Amino acid sequence: MNPYALARPFLFALDPEDAHELTLGAIDRAARLGALQLVAGCPVDDPVEVMGLRFRNRVGLAAGLDKNGAHVDALAAMGFGFIEVGTVTPKPQPGNPKPRMFRLPQREALINRMGFNNDGVDALVENVRRAKWRGVLGLNIGKNATTPIERAVDDYLACLERVYGHASYVTVNISSPNTKNLRQLQGGDALDELLAALQARRAELAALHGRRVPLALKIAPDLDDDQVAAIAALLARHGIDAVIATNTTVSREAVAGLPHAGEAGGLSGAPVLEPSNRVIRELRRTLPRDYPIIGVGGILSGEDARAKVAAGATLVQLYTGLVYRGPALVGQCARALAGPGRR
Repeated sequence: MNPYALARPFLFALDPEDAHELTLGAIDRAARLGALQLVAGCPVDDPVEVMGLRFRNRVGLAAGLDKNGAHVDALAAMGFGFIEVGTVTPKPQPGNPKPRMFRLPQREALINRMGFNNDGVDALVENVRRAKWRGVLGLNIGKNATTPIERAVDDYLACLERVYGHASYVTVNISSPNTKNLRQLQGGDALDELLAALQARRAELAALHGRRVPLALKIAPDLDDDQVAAIAALLARHGIDAVIATNTTVSREAVAGLPHAGEAGGLSGAPVLEPSNRVIRELRRTLPRDYPIIGVGGILSGEDARAKVAAGATLVQLYTGLVYRGPALVGQCARALAGPGRR
């Protein structure tokens, strides 16, 4: 029996955010004792090169689970091919009032309105510096809630400068529904201005550090095809290296009538699988054939991971699926995507 299946009823009896913190602590302890592999299984070695980086396998951890980069070594022991931490903001902020995370177990889903709660970019950098793991590490950046949307570029540039020397790649998160007006940055002149500023600063930092760190843009599933096509054009224009599709959805169509379905925030888990895949398919139709797409949203099985790749994803990321299926999901998905002889 999956060991996580024994622990899940206890965890699900707790407040979701309390269970989250308890689980991270347990993962840290299990990793220190060398016991995490008993739960997660043997890591899958299926190397692939994307964005000029060598990934151990195609399955990564999505941002949001480890906002401050405080658990990188333990999470790496679960067999991920890459890890993304954050979202981090220039200054520490508490996020939105609690309660702010809700389970919808009937649909294997979560709603969260965390609001970029984090200890600030300096704390994240210090945690990352202490980590021993040397695999592919993405650092996800955002803006402070108190920063006016008109000054959002300043926050992203401040974070980029601070994390640049410590990241394998940097993700620009403009798609969380839990920071007021943030999704306005996904469209038109606002996105054009942001990406132009990031590209220019990245060029300066590359000269300073002697290496070019890839940039990825994380977008929402609630975009129509025209909006996706417009974003794709800007990605190419500004030399952005990858797109992450997608963040959580504000739609409640798939969970209407369920307890907590009316809570504000972003919906993740099984109901987001197809909305995310739709965006991935449109991106793949619009972007060059070899352009990297990182697919995230609704992966709860190896079959779901394969569906992401079939839609056009190059790599995949997990988060909510881990809440419902546990650490063994990492290896299950990695094996499902691995080449012959590597499973």
